Amino acid sequence: MYKLIHIIFLFFVSSVAYAQIDKIETDRPGKTLTPYTVPKKWVQFETGFQRGREVKNRPGKDLYFEHPALLTRYGLTKCVELRLSTVFATEKDIVTNGTFKASGINEVQAGGKINFIQESGIVPKTSLIANYSFRRFRTLYKDSIDGTNFKFAMKHTLSKKISFGYNAGIEWRRFGFNPAFVYSISPRIAFNEKWFAYLEVFGFIWNDRDPQNSIDGGVAFTINDNFKIDASVGFGINKEAPDNFFSIGASFRFNTAN
Repeated sequence: MYKLIHIIFLFFVSSVAYAQIDKIETDRPGKTLTPYTVPKKWVQFETGFQRGREVKNRPGKDLYFEHPALLTRYGLTKCVELRLSTVFATEKDIVTNGTFKASGINEVQAGGKINFIQESGIVPKTSLIANYSFRRFRTLYKDSIDGTNFKFAMKHTLSKKISFGYNAGIEWRRFGFNPAFVYSISPRIAFNEKWFAYLEVFGFIWNDRDPQNSIDGGVAFTINDNFKIDASVGFGINKEAPDNFFSIGASFRFNTAN
């Protein structure tokens, strides 16, 4: 009887602990990153596969595959997380006289997210996200010049079902070169506790070249509080952006303190 009571007590305590943790919030699908951080001592993995198509000079075209992209997030404190992003990719250049193909690591970024403003009235929930890009670790194409980026991630809750997220920041793809202003705007609607959908406009703006602007949309399904799947599709608004792209992914987390 004592052992049974002990087991029931531990189960109750564990249930209360889980109840205090909100359901998983992810930085995918889409480009608009959430201001939410991973709970303290939790590890979260967000992985996805993407295919993009860009026509350069017809009949030639470029195909780009991410297989996979992986974002690893760790909750350092209640409002601070550590981040590691890696992308393994393949590029295909299909032209009239053949196909050229290259595969390898296309991205290694390490950084963090700090949530420093909570939502209150017209003031959005706001976080700063900063990363250092180790381009020297790329194997898809060799590079010896690193880069960096930062952005502010903000979110307004308009109702129980509708929210509005947006990001703004600067990206130096390579030190010593002109940076790009990075932006994204994304309204989202939750159909119920499991499903949500979004639309999004995002892009890169330079002062010495034409911008890249794109639009995309997608859906996500929360299987349980710690597991979510998603799918999205988009296309370029102007000729500098990729013609089209689509992505599927999954995200999950677990408590390292247990």
